[in-house]
Amino acid sequence: MTERKGERTIADFGDQWVRFTDNSGYYGSPELFADLLSPLLDPADVAGQRVADIGSGSGRIVGMLLAAGAAHVTAIEPSRAFEVLSERFAGESRRVTCHRLAGAEIGTLGPFDLVVSLGVLHHIPDPAPVVAAAHAALRPGGRCFIWLYGREGNELYLALVRPLRAITTRLPDPVLEGLVRAIDLPLAAYIRLCRVMPLPMRAYMRDHLGRLDPDKRRLTIFDQLNPAYAKYYTHEEAHDLLANAGFVDIALHHRHGYSWSLVGTRP
Repeated sequence: MTERKGERTIADFGDQWVRFTDNSGYYGSPELFADLLSPLLDPADVAGQRVADIGSGSGRIVGMLLAAGAAHVTAIEPSRAFEVLSERFAGESRRVTCHRLAGAEIGTLGPFDLVVSLGVLHHIPDPAPVVAAAHAALRPGGRCFIWLYGREGNELYLALVRPLRAITTRLPDPVLEGLVRAIDLPLAAYIRLCRVMPLPMRAYMRDHLGRLDPDKRRLTIFDQLNPAYAKYYTHEEAHDLLANAGFVDIALHHRHGYSWSLVGTRP
């Protein structure tokens, strides 16, 4: 059952990133990239590095890595979104190599200075082989940076979204798009209220979701409701992802009070 859910999630994201290919605006900006990394890493840490990106989708993070000055990016994507990814970077063959592989298959592609996986591992039912492969692909002293959904700070949100996901993960994409537009109307009003009132998830609403263009805000809603599998990690579970794979000097940050960013080093 776990394997089937994983395969279905890959297919869900393949359909999603073929359907939604635009990464413009704040959604794909160096400013957002700096926010994703902070305070554990800085975009300057990417400059001149050989980087692997696990779960590249349509290439949003790859574009951010290139803008930060990465010497070379190896983009890993198992779904049919690989077609969008490889076409997007066809003219960057000296700086980008695209592989249609699962994350657990990158172990022999290195050595890399940095492996990143942003918003991906929480959609993999068994991420341990992926993190182990990232460890194997790094040079000694290389680092792995991960961003995950967090359980802490999301209790109210999860109470609302989990029953909804029981329905939305089964809807055809066009039907889900219509539902997303209906949800977006009260959400836009809530974001405006968060700018003046200390409401739940205020930091996320004001500092991230509220800065997205309306189409990217709706894409973010779609992204929450579409994939078959999504896990919200506790602090301990997030830490153990890296620790159990042999990473050391692990640091975690509770980003905007709703997610975990973490970094570890291969000895």
